[in-house]
Amino acid sequence: MNKLNFDKLNNAIESMPIFGAVSRVATKSGIEVYVVGGYVRDRLLDIGNEQDEADFTVIGDGPAFAAEVAAEIRVKNVSYFKNFGTAKFDFQNTPYEFVGARRESYSVESRKPSVEKGVFIDDIRRRDFTINTLAVSLNEPGRGNLADLFNGIADLEKGVIRTPLKPDETFSDDPLRILRAIRFAAKLNFKIEDETWEGIKKNVARLEIISQERITDEFLKILSLPKPSVGLKLLHESGAFTFFFPEISLLAGIEQRKEYHHKDVFLHTLEVVDNISAVTENVWLRFAALVHDIAKPNTKKFVEGTGWTFHGHEELGARMMKRIFRKMKLPLHELPYVEKLVRLHLRPIALVDEEVTDSAIRRLVVNAGENLDDLISLCRADITSKNPSKVRRYLSNYEKVMLRVKEVEEKDKLREFQSPVRGEEIMKVCGIPPGRMVGVIKTQIEEAILDGIIPNEYDAAYEYFLKIKNRIMNN
Repeated sequence: MNKLNFDKLNNAIESMPIFGAVSRVATKSGIEVYVVGGYVRDRLLDIGNEQDEADFTVIGDGPAFAAEVAAEIRVKNVSYFKNFGTAKFDFQNTPYEFVGARRESYSVESRKPSVEKGVFIDDIRRRDFTINTLAVSLNEPGRGNLADLFNGIADLEKGVIRTPLKPDETFSDDPLRILRAIRFAAKLNFKIEDETWEGIKKNVARLEIISQERITDEFLKILSLPKPSVGLKLLHESGAFTFFFPEISLLAGIEQRKEYHHKDVFLHTLEVVDNISAVTENVWLRFAALVHDIAKPNTKKFVEGTGWTFHGHEELGARMMKRIFRKMKLPLHELPYVEKLVRLHLRPIALVDEEVTDSAIRRLVVNAGENLDDLISLCRADITSKNPSKVRRYLSNYEKVMLRVKEVEEKDKLREFQSPVRGEEIMKVCGIPPGRMVGVIKTQIEEAILDGIIPNEYDAAYEYFLKIKNRIMNN
């Protein structure tokens, strides 16, 4: 049971300047106004801050009421969305939204409702979950009175996600609520009530009418939570992943032949994501953790006497990223980072042998570039063995790799590595225009440095360039 903090809610309603201003305007105009939804929920759960954004339901003209409040507190910049009956402004660096009470109806083909003016009960019953139906009056007398028409308080105390109307109706009308239910359950550590869960599974195919941008936004919010595995597991169990990220669902399952079996890649992936989330809030590093083994189903092979193999899954996984980024409408400027981490995630552990050359270390440093530390973090997170001695051994191996990296870096100055002999100089000396030949010569110089044939210094690189240029150009 959750112990609710009514004092925190009441203190905010009484002390926050925005609520005082709304109350004065509401009382003077005789218009009913309530603070609703997430603000009330989070104060009762004692999470977030009193200065968090808040939504107000106005039983009347929302934009007109917002204009009066803005004038009361001398806010000049107000955004009006009169077609939707809403207005927004920032006050003391916090956003506030005013919405006129409305009644909604939906068609089967779209999540966009037909809207008409409504009364308080119309506005409250259209909300997604009972824990978001709570409303606090800002009128005098009665300022601070809590309206709980759908037993939201009881569900907050029990830690339950439940719809105010029949789940089938709620999720069919707006399937995005499926992802919101999962996000709230994961964020608040709440259980989705059984009938609500059945409604989710029954209507999950309706996600097809939701824009990819809206789906991806909810997905990234789930991935950004302190323990993403809770939401990711619900996305899988509900069938939601099948409709917007089927590659993740394909990771699930264990297959056994003879005495050989491979661990469930989906469950392993959830552990990796939680491990990386404990050390970073970088959602793209978390995303790389989610997809690092994404090509294992495509590369799975049983080899007699050896067992299950997944050769090349890191390279194939990296190649899959462009299609996934485009399909999910992810920002393409993050693509190279994720591709690199997926492609290289097996490389460090292959470099623990004492016989590994400086050349192999140089190549890791150059290939990973400025993302080397993130790569090592991903590799550490990838250790999910339940055997403590095995975990210690793997972690120790990564420490050895990083020691070697530091030694080679200090010696060779390899970060931001590229040929000390620039393209312009190659063109001038060789008398050639920009083109493929310039790149070939630069690559040969870089390979010589990585292989330890010459040091990472201009004079040595220039001398080597003069030595090889004629041979390369005459081939």
